[in-house]
Amino acid sequence: MHQEIRLHGHLNDTIEFFATAAARDAFGCHFYDVAGDRLRFFSPGNELVLGPDGIRHRGNGGTFCEYMFGVDQPLADLAKGDVRNRLVLYGTTYRESGRLQFTDQTGGFQSYEQIFFRGNALTNYFFFLTGSVSGRLKEQQEGILRLLGKTLKRSNHVGEGEETELLDEIFGLLGHRSSFHLIKLIHKRHKAYQQAFHDLYFANKAIPDPDFETLGNQAERLKVDNYQQERVRIDVMYKNADNRRIVDEYKNILIGCHRRGKIDKLENARLTRLKTLSVRNKIPFALFYTLDEMLQYDHLVELEEQDYLSVTRQILEGIFLHESQIDASINQEDMIKLLFAKRRASENRDATFEQILLETGKACDEKIRDGADISLLEIFSSIVTYFDRFDNTSEQINKLAFMENIPISEEMIRSLLGNKKAFAELAPDLFETLFFSCVHQDKYLGRFGRRKIEQLQKGLIAIEDGRLTVQDLQRQLSAIADEERHYQVLLVHVKDRIRNFYSRYNTRAEQEALRAEVAQELSQKGLPGEDIPPGLFRDVVVHIKKEAVYLHNLLPDIVADRDIALREDFLANSGLDRFYVEELEREYFELNHLDLENLYQIRQGLSA
Repeated sequence: MHQEIRLHGHLNDTIEFFATAAARDAFGCHFYDVAGDRLRFFSPGNELVLGPDGIRHRGNGGTFCEYMFGVDQPLADLAKGDVRNRLVLYGTTYRESGRLQFTDQTGGFQSYEQIFFRGNALTNYFFFLTGSVSGRLKEQQEGILRLLGKTLKRSNHVGEGEETELLDEIFGLLGHRSSFHLIKLIHKRHKAYQQAFHDLYFANKAIPDPDFETLGNQAERLKVDNYQQERVRIDVMYKNADNRRIVDEYKNILIGCHRRGKIDKLENARLTRLKTLSVRNKIPFALFYTLDEMLQYDHLVELEEQDYLSVTRQILEGIFLHESQIDASINQEDMIKLLFAKRRASENRDATFEQILLETGKACDEKIRDGADISLLEIFSSIVTYFDRFDNTSEQINKLAFMENIPISEEMIRSLLGNKKAFAELAPDLFETLFFSCVHQDKYLGRFGRRKIEQLQKGLIAIEDGRLTVQDLQRQLSAIADEERHYQVLLVHVKDRIRNFYSRYNTRAEQEALRAEVAQELSQKGLPGEDIPPGLFRDVVVHIKKEAVYLHNLLPDIVADRDIALREDFLANSGLDRFYVEELEREYFELNHLDLENLYQIRQGLSA
């Protein structure tokens, strides 16, 4: 058993101290004296003097504190998951090889400002030892490291401020005639700020703006500078169990990559996912930046990917973080990112996206087979369900927009309504943004395709509002599709009739005669032609006139001069479908025996 004598006091309105002498017969020893404004602690060969501005020391021993943001941490300590505390022995430095070099030059002075700037912002310990070590000072320091280094660097009692428990740990390692002197310094202003922030943060893991403003005013009254405020806030947030798991997992992955000298795509995805979770949990990015700098993240990244693939990989890899007790569940924001990534992959015909999904599914199966929680499969299944809805919706909308003669059924509309409702649970306007915005922007969307898509978009909203029925929307879309088929039939037959029988069709009388003959021809072929709507017929004639202007007046100049602007102006203002115009161009080049490569270059915007 050992005895302890403790002295408690305040050096000024900023620094508080606890000084403890521990020995087998501590009650019989004198370990301090006071000289003016200085308080001196001593044992044979050692002393530590608390002055008004700082600490002066000589002899053996050193200082230790709990690691926190802003405290230099050697890579060797960082790589060991159980190292919690920084230990500095007087007269000891690191060699380039990473090994310690001990000297006899152990005396020195540290100001209180330096102590709480370089060390822990709240609490720092100083110590010296009598007995259990002997020889020159550098030999004593080396002996202290071997004897107490592991305990002082790993004890959780340091961060918890439990000196009695810490001394119990230490004294179990010392010889019978040893004495251990421990001086604890507390920065009262920083401690008051830390307690105020802790109470606000742990109430709901977020601090409302008015409370944060009050906290800032308190920091100003306490004279806590901005850097120390940041250190304290980060330390409090890191000590939240959920936050600590995220940061520690990030550190462990990065350390493993550092040892191998590279980061592969999967590891990079998981690191990125952890950073995303840190934003969600409001963990300061400074913690990750410090780790990245120390472990040379930028030098380890292996390969770059398309941004949407990188996002996909990091979110899907993130679901495996549950193994580290990290809440990495896929939230609405994540699912929206995955859906837009899937859309990008579809637009680029990028099979890598589906490969990532297959790899994730296989990894889920293997982990569940090896005993992982079944919730892993539930998370992945929910993602796949949304992807299935995406594929189904995208296929139906694109068929309606870009294909002719597509059956339009009530079942298709109900399917779209169900999918729209599911996507609305992620975000109110997600369905329109995800599917309709890109279709409207597609330069190959034709006039009838645009009408069908616009009618579908308005109709689905009207059904949800109770202003329209599924049957009504089905009839409206079918009417547009019927008009489209009729238009295409008319276009073919009117062009054929003009090519073979008519050279003029400009006057109303000529057009009426042409319409009657086409109607008769269609009837003879068993096609609907008895009642050709005049407006539809006029649209067909205007179409043919624009086509003739393009083929005979514009296209020769476009080809000869590589006049890309003229071509784009016609496509933008003529109202003719781009697909149709490109087919006319191909026929023109083949008929005139022109090099199709020149046409491809014009379409790609390559001038002469």
